[in-house]
Amino acid sequence: MADILQVMGENHRHCDEFFIAAEQAAQRGDMAACRARLAQFAAELERHLSLEEQSLFPRFESATGMTAGPTAVMRMEHGQMRQLVEEMQALAGNGDAAGFLASADTLLILMQQHNLKEENVLYPMLDRVLAGERDTLLAPIVSVKEPA
Repeated sequence: MADILQVMGENHRHCDEFFIAAEQAAQRGDMAACRARLAQFAAELERHLSLEEQSLFPRFESATGMTAGPTAVMRMEHGQMRQLVEEMQALAGNGDAAGFLASADTLLILMQQHNLKEENVLYPMLDRVLAGERDTLLAPIVSVKEPA
């Protein structure tokens, strides 16, 4: 199997596709499509974050003894992302395209910065520390139908 950086980086881009589709639908004023794509994005994002929080991060912390380091920062940012997604769901549910797009801009900046830290710092560390466990740890990442 590929390394953690490759698999999780590809999963970042997979999540991004649903996010972009939701944003494009809101820009067109198609809030029904926006809500549908946002639901897909939220589900994929939660699957990704949960894999990190429930599997990758605890194994890394156990192996290194580092519990207040990069994984703590990532968990904090995960909370911020979840909060923004909830806000976006409420705005999309109310048909507020402008509000949705404003929150989407905030989330996009947060995700870009977060993903850079993971892909340039944390995932390479995980790959070094957890090399013997990669296949088992990454097994929950399965391909999901791409957005149309």
